[in-house]
Amino acid sequence: MAKRQGCEPSVFKRGIWNYIHCMFGIRYDDYDYAEVNQLLERMLKVYIKTVTCYPEKTNSEMFDRFWKQFKHSEKVHVNLLILEARMQAELLYALQAITQYMIS
Repeated sequence: MAKRQGCEPSVFKRGIWNYIHCMFGIRYDDYDYAEVNQLLERMLKVYIKTVTCYPEKTNSEMFDRFWKQFKHSEKVHVNLLILEARMQAELLYALQAITQYMIS
């Protein structure tokens, strides 16, 4: 997947993961967010934001348009990564709300 872009797959996946968490307001001190701009092109960021924030607006045409040079399985893998990162961000917010409730 990321070999075609000239970077390590784990670095590419971490960039997607941290970009999604950043959209939800979760930022990590030990991550260089300038890396996200180097790894993810603008159209991919738009696609990630649409799938993450507005999944109901995602359709098969949008899925086919993004990353035409990649295999179908690679696109599915990225979509699963996007949805898992979103779920983790939501769980972090839920745990924070529970913790605040238990403390007060």
